[in-house]
Parts: sequence; structure tokens; C-alpha cells
Amino acid sequence: MELESLRSCIAEHGLAFRGAFHPGAEDARPGVRDGGVAHTLVLVGFIGSGNWAAFANAPEAADGLPDPLDRWSLRVVGELAQAVGATTCFPFGAPPFLPFQRWAQKAEPVHPSPLGILIHPDWGLWHAYRGALAFAERLVLPEPDSRASPCDSCAEKPCLSACPVGAFTAAGYDVPACIDHIAASAGIDCMGDGCRARRACPVGAEHRYEPDQAHFHLRAFLKAQRLNPPA
Repeated sequence: MELESLRSCIAEHGLAFRGAFHPGAEDARPGVRDGGVAHTLVLVGFIGSGNWAAFANAPEAADGLPDPLDRWSLRVVGELAQAVGATTCFPFGAPPFLPFQRWAQKAEPVHPSPLGILIHPDWGLWHAYRGALAFAERLVLPEPDSRASPCDSCAEKPCLSACPVGAFTAAGYDVPACIDHIAASAGIDCMGDGCRARRACPVGAEHRYEPDQAHFHLRAFLKAQRLNPPA
């Protein structure tokens, strides 16, 4: 399959093309339909709020059952894989987990940020991976985009000073402090419009999540942390 045709098919399913690469033995190459291993991995997901409506208007978003976004991803990425002859891979589910962060850094120019989220030179911190397509074929891919991390040239690091409870420092992420804040009335700003530290990053600010999308993710994060508190 040609990459442009694949991009169009991904868009028709409400997803964004998130890069592709030829995995090596060190990349936990997933199996494919013919019993072999993947020779091309294509990542798919969201960019900003551009793909949010595809989920928000789907049955999973309104049925009241657990994990609506994951269930939507399973269905839609599965339908996409059937259409293009690929095998599905997902960044969620039961362990052992696939190395999506490593795959992402090989597929497109994303880099670890001070917040722990991968940052993209164009989309900033406003993007997500919802799955990957594993192909037995070695698809023809363009030269890798080798742009550096925008954090390297950011002297101010406003993301580290914007959190009201100082949850993000050079030492790491204080999850309990964050949870206590967003669960209280003082955290209504983060819960309503998205993490204040994340919003402080100037890169890709025009792609920030809309309030409904931001609230969905913060609510899901809070619920997951309450069910599985950090050790």
C-alpha cells in the first residue's frame, strides 16, 4: 500500500497519521496475520482537537460503560486494520505493554518533555496515540523527520512553574499532590480547561484541547488514579 492512500484511509476513520518506521529486533516487533513479524509500523491517533468529534459523536462516548475511548479505539482501529490489511497494536490493555513511547520517537519527531509527555515541534503536548498498524510489508517511507526537541531551546521552562501545587519538578512528577489538587475545588481550572502546567507550554498552543476534551481526560486520569493509586 502507498503511504498517501494509507493516510487518506486513516483520516476517513477519524484518526490522524502519527508517523511510521521500519522496526528492528530491539523494537518488540509485533506479529502479523501471516504468522511473521511486522516490517512496518504506522502509528495513528489524535492531533489537537481535530479528531475529537469522531469519538465524541460515537456510541461509545454516550453509552455510560467503562473505558469509552479505549473501546472506541479498539473498534475503529480494528476496522481500519481490516480495510488496509494490517494487524492492530494498542498502547493500553493488559501487560506486557508495547513500547509505544519508543515507537513514537522512531515514527516522528517527538521527545520527552519536562512533564513526561512527549512533545512534538508542531503539535506541542496536544496529541495522543490511539493505536498502531503492523504490516508484514516493508512500506516505502519518507526520510525521518529529525527535528530537535523544542524544549532544548526553551530557557524559561514555564511548564515547571505553572502548576499550582508544584507537582512537576526536575526530580519528577508528584502524582499524589496533583491528584489532591484536581480532586478539590481549587483544581477546577485544571479539571475544566486542562492541566495548567501543560497549558503553559507555548509550543503548539493553537492545538490545545477544547474544554470537553480536556475535562474528559482529566476525569479519566483522576478515576484511574483513585482505582490504582501509586505505590
